[in-house]
Amino acid sequence: MSLNKRQFLHRLGGGLALAATGLAPLTAAAQSGGGAPIRLIVPYAPGGPIDVTARVLAERVRDSLGTVVIENRPGGGGNIGTDLVAKAAPDGLTIGISALATHAINPWLFSKMPYDAVRDFAPITQMVRVPNVLVMNTDTANRLGIRTLADLVRYAKAHPGRLNYGSGGNGSGGHLAGEMFKAQAGIFAVHIPYNGGNPAQLALLSGQVDFNFDNLATAAANIRSGKLRALAVTTAQRSPALPDVEPVSDTYKGFAVDTWWGLVAPAGTPRDVVARLNQAFVAALNSPEARSRFAGLMAEPVPTTPEQFGSFMAAELAKYEKPVKASGAKVD
Repeated sequence: MSLNKRQFLHRLGGGLALAATGLAPLTAAAQSGGGAPIRLIVPYAPGGPIDVTARVLAERVRDSLGTVVIENRPGGGGNIGTDLVAKAAPDGLTIGISALATHAINPWLFSKMPYDAVRDFAPITQMVRVPNVLVMNTDTANRLGIRTLADLVRYAKAHPGRLNYGSGGNGSGGHLAGEMFKAQAGIFAVHIPYNGGNPAQLALLSGQVDFNFDNLATAAANIRSGKLRALAVTTAQRSPALPDVEPVSDTYKGFAVDTWWGLVAPAGTPRDVVARLNQAFVAALNSPEARSRFAGLMAEPVPTTPEQFGSFMAAELAKYEKPVKASGAKVD
């Protein structure tokens, strides 16, 4: 599956044109926000940051769209719930979360995908992005004399293969961030996969691994307590949540590995329905209440147009093809 940005936009434009011709029926409920509730499918378990942000926004759009019911459908690395969205009726009554894993990594990671990350969806808006952060166990960092990103790279070059890093599993965002960092920095470190982000963080805290690329939302408490030392963030610019921590991109130009998620509808959803959904959710994302709630999750709202979100997902899909294949990770 090799698909560049131009091809993606061509397909996206074609899909929107078909929608505009009235290929899919526009229900009265989708027009008015009344009647049947909107299903928002979250392809992950309840309680995590993606689920929390979805529930916050569902409350904020109630006045404009009516009732939005959150439906958690975890499994398959996010593919099970995402496939439900892909195969739903394109009437505006079923929408879902798209994420880094489901729309940028999984298409290269899984040998067989139940959906096409491009053709089967109509972008609505990006919701948020959360920085990833390169962290070390503070005791380990002190023992090795590492206080900065440059220190880590110098140590790794002076001691080839001595360092290791953990992640939530082969092909996870943390794994691929590590592989991309190693390639750009010209260093080698052994990857140790764990069965999820929490076990990987526990391994770092206990000193079983030397560093991780962790999601800031889960690493923040241990950074504040001093158990972990933040060496760099993976956003292109400094993060407001960690203003004193340098971005990896200051040293290695173009390095940007964010966790993100957004909203999509089934392909063929009429253009005016997508526009109405976009308007409601963008207003919710811009509300002070939502921004305050998201700040507690280290999540930055990123409202966009459908076209902007489509372009962004195309770029992310293209970006992760090489590191996934280079990592050798594969799910059969």
